[in-house]
Amino acid sequence: MRKRLPSTQALQAFEAAARHESFTRAGQELSLTQGAICRQVAGLEALVGVPLFERVRRGVRLTDAGERYSRLVRRQLDAIERDTQAVMAHQSGGVLELAVVPTFATRWLLPRLTALHAERPGLQINMATRTRPFLFEDTEFDAAIHSGDPRWPGTQAYFLLRENPVPVCSPRLAAGPLDAAGIAALPLLQQSTRPTAWRDWFASAGIAAPAALAGMRLELFSMLAQAAGDGLGVALIPPFLIRHELARGELTVLNPHSGPGQRAFHLIVPERKAASPALAHFRDWLVTQAQDDAGGRDGAPQAAGREAGVPS
Repeated sequence: MRKRLPSTQALQAFEAAARHESFTRAGQELSLTQGAICRQVAGLEALVGVPLFERVRRGVRLTDAGERYSRLVRRQLDAIERDTQAVMAHQSGGVLELAVVPTFATRWLLPRLTALHAERPGLQINMATRTRPFLFEDTEFDAAIHSGDPRWPGTQAYFLLRENPVPVCSPRLAAGPLDAAGIAALPLLQQSTRPTAWRDWFASAGIAAPAALAGMRLELFSMLAQAAGDGLGVALIPPFLIRHELARGELTVLNPHSGPGQRAFHLIVPERKAASPALAHFRDWLVTQAQDDAGGRDGAPQAAGREAGVPS
C-alpha cells in the first residue's frame, strides 16, 4: 500500500474545485454534494500537510501551493485519461502509435494513408513527432520513422528512402539552372539539424564557398520549403518532399546534384514488437510504398546497433 498516494476521487474533487474555485460548482460537475467535495479536499489537505484553499467571503481561493498542485494534478489526470483510452483502443490490436519526423509524415506518409485504410480499414495509425533520440522502453510507441543512423538498440531497421536533397528556390530568386558557383552567390538557407549540408554539397561539387555555413537557420524541411518559396534563399531539400511546390512552379531545382553520403529514412521497429500482426502489415505496406516511390530499393531489415542520432 502506498501510504502517501491520494485517491483518484480526492484528486478529481480537488481538480474540479480548483478549476471552478467553487466547491458547489465542483459538486455539480461531479454529481456530488458540496459537503462531499469539502470532505475530499480536507482529506487531501491533511495528506499533503499544507492548505490548498483559503476561505474567502464569497467562497474559496487557491493558495500558492494549491495553484501549483492543481496544475500538476490536472496534467496527471489528463495523462491517465489518455492512457486509459489508448488501452481501450488497443484491445482490438488495430492501433499503432508511431513516432515520426514531421515533414516526412506530413508530405509523404499522410497522403498515402487513404490507400492503407482501404486495404485494412480497421488499422488506425496515431502519430506524434519526435525530433530528438528516445528509447522505446520509455514510451508507448510501437515504431518510429527516423532519418539518420538506423542502428537503434534492440530494434530492426527497414530502409525506406534516401534523402538526396537538391538546391531549390523560388523562380523569383533565380530561374535556374545554375552551376555550383552561381548558387554560392545566392543567400543560402541552412538546416539546423544538418549544419554542414551546404559545405558538404559545395565540396562534392568541387568548389570553395566561403559563405557555405552562413544564412538563416531553420529546423525542418517544411520550414526550408516555405522560406525558399517566399524567396528568402536557396535550400537543400529532397524532391519527394516538395513535389506539389515543384509541380505548381513555386519552387525550382537549380542543380540536380545532391552530393555524397546523404541520410536515409528508415522504419525502426522494436524487436519485442516485431511479431505484432498490425505492425507487420504496416511495415510491409510502408516498405512497398517506398520501393514503388523510389523505383524499387532494398527494404531488408538491418541489424540493430548503438542508439540512433537525432531525427529531423
